[in-house]
Amino acid sequence: MKPGERNLITDVAGLKVGNASNATLKSGVTVLTADAPFTASVHVMGGAPGSRETDLLAPDKSVAAVDALVLSGGSAYGLDACSGVVDGLRARGRGFRIGPAVIPLVPGAIIFDLLNGGRKDWAENPYRALGRAAFEAAGEDFDIGTAGAGTGALSAMLKGGLGSASLVLENGITVGALVAANPVGAVTTPGDRHFWAAPFEIDGEFGGLGPDPRGGLGRETESRKMQAMRNQSNERANTTIAIVATDAALTKAQCQRLATAAHDGIARAVVPAHTPGDGDLVFALSTGARPLEDGGERALALIGHAAGLCLARAIARAIHQARPEPGDLLPCWSDAAI
Repeated sequence: MKPGERNLITDVAGLKVGNASNATLKSGVTVLTADAPFTASVHVMGGAPGSRETDLLAPDKSVAAVDALVLSGGSAYGLDACSGVVDGLRARGRGFRIGPAVIPLVPGAIIFDLLNGGRKDWAENPYRALGRAAFEAAGEDFDIGTAGAGTGALSAMLKGGLGSASLVLENGITVGALVAANPVGAVTTPGDRHFWAAPFEIDGEFGGLGPDPRGGLGRETESRKMQAMRNQSNERANTTIAIVATDAALTKAQCQRLATAAHDGIARAVVPAHTPGDGDLVFALSTGARPLEDGGERALALIGHAAGLCLARAIARAIHQARPEPGDLLPCWSDAAI
């Protein structure tokens, strides 16, 4: 396996990603879409999720494909970003058709970034407009780090962010991940230099420092994030939300299995992971461009493994690429790791 040309989820041909953010708000939206509807499903392992239209992604539900997926800041307010994407799709005549009616299908998920130091005293919910702007900006190249849904993200010890990574398998199948990393847990080991995901790093993509040489790691759960929010927050102010994608032709049930397997990437990159205070959620999608032999069961295990690797790397890249902004509550990796 090797990274794709961009080392982004858009190495899966046909996918496009757009970001929109507001520096004063310290929040934003990321939208993934494509030129044609795609098969998708979802799996949740966190104890405090926030989502929209995820029920229709269950394998037993009749919806066969969706038009876009949304990752947003803003907690429950951020779910309105999906409405902005619906507006954009409708303007282009995109959506599920029933007679003359056009219904864009846009599931989404949110992170909690309401207590991150940004101004949240809006008179009108800003996320619908941010969702529309992110949709209109969608393309093959996009920023990671302090961008889109990762603009106001925080991990336990350092600023979080938006991350992405890809792998091309020996059989030509491409797998990619996109993540807004805002977890309860830490993405780096104590001291903030080494990433938990370091064993899976490729070509120095998040610093090239390698694994932490110390043993006995993982027993400390210090959190600058919780200390900074102690007087105004509870432990549900977190979440890692992600999308994994492949061009392999998968059914909706296989996409759900892919989403489940991809959660391993969160556990490899965040310590602790999947806590009661996290809303960890992974969407998985298939563009269907590459048919698989024998229904794809043999290939699915390898695709799921690749998705976990991509997601772990994407989380580390999100924190590695975060940049300092005025009013930040936590340092960036670039400052803390010196």
